[in-house]
Amino acid sequence: MSITVEEKNFGLVTNPLTETRQMVRCYTLRNTKGMSVSVIQLGATIQSISLPDGSKKVEDVCLGFDDIDGYVANKAAYIGGTLGRVANRVAGGALTIDDTTVNLTRNGEGQYHLHGGFVGLNSVIWEVKQKTPEGVVFQHESPHGHEGYPGTLRCLVTYRLDNESRLFISYEATTDRTTIVNLSNHVYLNLAGHNAGPKGLAEHTVEIASSEIVETGDMQIPTGELALVDNTVFDLRSPVPLGDRLKQFEDRPIKGFDHCYVVNGGQLLRSTVKVAKIVHPPSGRALEVWTDQPGMQFYTANNITKISGKKGFHYVKHGSFCVQTEKFPDAVSHQEFPSIKLSPDETYRHEVVYWFKIEKICRCCYKN
Repeated sequence: MSITVEEKNFGLVTNPLTETRQMVRCYTLRNTKGMSVSVIQLGATIQSISLPDGSKKVEDVCLGFDDIDGYVANKAAYIGGTLGRVANRVAGGALTIDDTTVNLTRNGEGQYHLHGGFVGLNSVIWEVKQKTPEGVVFQHESPHGHEGYPGTLRCLVTYRLDNESRLFISYEATTDRTTIVNLSNHVYLNLAGHNAGPKGLAEHTVEIASSEIVETGDMQIPTGELALVDNTVFDLRSPVPLGDRLKQFEDRPIKGFDHCYVVNGGQLLRSTVKVAKIVHPPSGRALEVWTDQPGMQFYTANNITKISGKKGFHYVKHGSFCVQTEKFPDAVSHQEFPSIKLSPDETYRHEVVYWFKIEKICRCCYKN
């Protein structure tokens, strides 16, 4: 038995680049283990990830919306969307590329550039390059000067599912003049179910193979230093109950995790390596994150305020988590960080695997 790929209409939306109305299609990938993943053309967004737990009960573990209007109304939360051209922050929006000053748009508090600008890759309608036996390939051509970026950037995002319940996401990009690229995805997950909220999230355990985080200062802009996690709330090298750890952020300026962990020794690798494991013991659902990237932003939805999601459920603060593989934030300002520059003779590549597993259900440690 192989993977099946079904497509259907998801809804009409105004294309922000052409200002014409356009139908957005949805592609659903299914495997033989009862897992399905739906992705839509708007933002090359992950709309749902459904999988059984240890008792064969299927839940959608991915936050999102049942219709296109939800994505348009809540685009500021980037739910499930592709991030770029540069994910995360660029300080001040100004940078120098090959002795030329480039001014990116400042959509973050009017002070910095965030997730690609006012119309990032999460807001454009991606073309379907091809349906494959295991998934779908989206493509988008970002014009020279868009949001201030130099170069016409041709981007590919490939989604692929296998019968081991691995969701593979592959990014590729090429440019016709030197530019900067750091793509990622902002999928929000809760392994207890998209609607399980803070109670469900608190039951998760988190493990990240990292001894350093990218230190940040005002407005979460990197200082250029890497900070050791030893003896801090950021040390997740052994599995940690997330609810207990989140309580330790109550007296901090950032009320939860929103930090780029240095993984893979801070290097871009030639193949993917396991960098994180997140488990929801009461259901037995687990997620391993494998990537070739040097960084992974771990975020616990600290800034989400009551969003009306699928089936009318409300998404709130600390009700989900994000694991965004990437190069470091504001890498253009810090030469010692892995470079995000891309020249016309290079191809940007980024691989991440979300490997969903079922583990033995453990109810002993949890009060029902």
